[in-house]
Amino acid sequence: MTHLFVSVIIPVYNDGDRLRTCLGLLENQTYPKSAYEVVVVDNNSTEDLKGIVASFAQARYAFEASPGSYNARNTGIALAKGDILAFTDSDCSPAPDWIEKGVDQMLRHKGCGLVAGRINFSFKDPQSPTPAELYDSLHFLQQEKYIKSFHFGVTANLFTTPEIFEAVGLFNPALKSGGDREWGQRVYAAGYEQVYAEDVEICHPARSELKELSQKLRRVYEGEFYIKNQLELPPIKFLGVVLADLKPPASHLIQILRNSNIRNVGKRILVVYIYLYLKLAKALVNVRLYWNNA
Repeated sequence: MTHLFVSVIIPVYNDGDRLRTCLGLLENQTYPKSAYEVVVVDNNSTEDLKGIVASFAQARYAFEASPGSYNARNTGIALAKGDILAFTDSDCSPAPDWIEKGVDQMLRHKGCGLVAGRINFSFKDPQSPTPAELYDSLHFLQQEKYIKSFHFGVTANLFTTPEIFEAVGLFNPALKSGGDREWGQRVYAAGYEQVYAEDVEICHPARSELKELSQKLRRVYEGEFYIKNQLELPPIKFLGVVLADLKPPASHLIQILRNSNIRNVGKRILVVYIYLYLKLAKALVNVRLYWNNA
C-alpha cells in the first residue's frame, strides 16, 4: 500500500525537555516511518536544540532567526516534502495513531481546507486540578467550537496540504498570536471545507497558574486587536466595543458554578474569578494598544 508522505512541522523556542518528549512520541507512530518526516524549526533558541533533534531518526533540524512562531511555521512549510502538512507544538503529546488518523481524515475529505483534531488536557495533579487548569481546559483549544463558530483550527493539532497554502497564502508572520485563526478564516473565505476530527488526538498541558494564563492571553488579545482592525474604529465606537466585551454573560457564569465536573465549590468560584479577571485584562490590553497607536 502506498502512503501519502506527511511532514510534521513543529516551531520551538527553547522548551527542550518537552520537545524531547514530543519527538519521542512522533518517533513511534503507527504510520510507516518511510512515509513521514518531522521538521523542527528552532526559532532562535538559547538552548541547544540541534542535539536533541539529531537523536531522533524521523526528525530534522531547521533554523529561523526572525521571532514569532508563524515565521517558524512558514520556514517549515518551505522545507517540507510532504503531500500532507501536519502541525503541532513542542509542548504537545500526539497519540500513537495521530498521523495515521489525520491522514485518514484528509483522505475521507479530499480537497478540504484543513482538518482540526481533538485537543485533550493534562493536569499536574489529575486528582486535583488547579482553578487555572480548570479554566484553561474549559475555555481554550476547543477545536470543534472553533471550526463550527469561528472557522479555524489551532496549529497545536492541524492537518492541511501545500496546495491550500498556495491558494490562500502562508501564515501572517507579523502576528505573534492568533495567526492560525487569521489563516483559517482565509481558508474558509476561499470556500474550502473545514473538518473537526474527534479521533485525531493530541494532549496539551493545561496552564496551572493565573500568571501563565494571563501571559498567554495577553499575546492572544494583542493578536485579536490587530486581526479585527480595532485601530480603524473611531474612539466612541471603540469604547463601546470594549464596554460591551466587558459585560460577562450571566448564563456562562451560572454554567461554571453548576459544573459538576468541578467538584469543589470553592474552585468553581475561583474559576469565575479568573474569567472576570481575564475579561478586565483584555479590556486593558485593547485600551493600551489603541491609545499607544492613536
